[in-house]
Amino acid sequence: MIEVAAAVIQRPDGAFLLAQRPAGKVYAGYWEFPGGKVEPGEPADQALARELHEELGIDIGPAYPWITRVFTYPHGTVRLQFFKVFAWKNQPHPREDQAIAWQDLGAPMAAPMLPANAPVLASLALPTEYAITNAGQYGIADMRARVERRLQQGLKLIQVREPDLADDERTLFTRQVLGLAHRHGCRVLVKAPFPGADGVHFTASQLMNLKERPEGMTAASCHTREELEHAMQLELDFVVLGPLKEKSTADKSPALGWERFRDLAAFSSIPIYAIGGLAKSDLEDAWRAGAHGLAMIRAAWS
Repeated sequence: MIEVAAAVIQRPDGAFLLAQRPAGKVYAGYWEFPGGKVEPGEPADQALARELHEELGIDIGPAYPWITRVFTYPHGTVRLQFFKVFAWKNQPHPREDQAIAWQDLGAPMAAPMLPANAPVLASLALPTEYAITNAGQYGIADMRARVERRLQQGLKLIQVREPDLADDERTLFTRQVLGLAHRHGCRVLVKAPFPGADGVHFTASQLMNLKERPEGMTAASCHTREELEHAMQLELDFVVLGPLKEKSTADKSPALGWERFRDLAAFSSIPIYAIGGLAKSDLEDAWRAGAHGLAMIRAAWS
């Protein structure tokens, strides 16, 4: 296994840096996320800082662990540990005769992409906030108004989760949220297949009964490493892992805390959202623990 650390170097506007492999290297001319090989006994984040200084002349700030992908090339099997980097000193510039380019997810992608890096782009496109509705608490009219306000502020991913509503109320509310969200380019997941929804979010018990990945966007709730590994095997789009700080009365799972969350999330091949009593101020702690972002109920709408 060849250990490699790779960086998603991302600007505030969302653009990220790609580098083209120079002539003389395997897959010369292919584009990839910058980084390099981890030496035996070397921490991956330190290897990344060293490689980025050597390749791009930058000194990075915190490198937040993200996802890990294993890919088999003709020359060997590579385990790519991806980190997100939001702060650095100096302007990135090529120091090894490679081309570099800032890339926007909404623009045509640099090509050809290194095979191991291409699947990462879909995960990178996920927003850092996953908002979960709670019309049972706020009331349908109030919840709808809160959804519309957050959509106007740029919210891009919602789960309609309304166990306390009657079936006809839930159906009507779901239709209303779908209409609002899609006008703002926001994707909506539901708890069971629903016409027009972008996908389904499964419970942990439903996840463990899945034998193959369903069509459409697919996510699940996880509380254990076993559940997370099953979601990884199915290659779901993402999971929600928790509860982190607090749990609902219906949830019998113990609160994880950041240390346990970090242990469970380590080397996950799919993005993980932390959930459970979290607010937007917890985002950096979540990044440090390996989360992609936050899934929130109360804090998403307050």
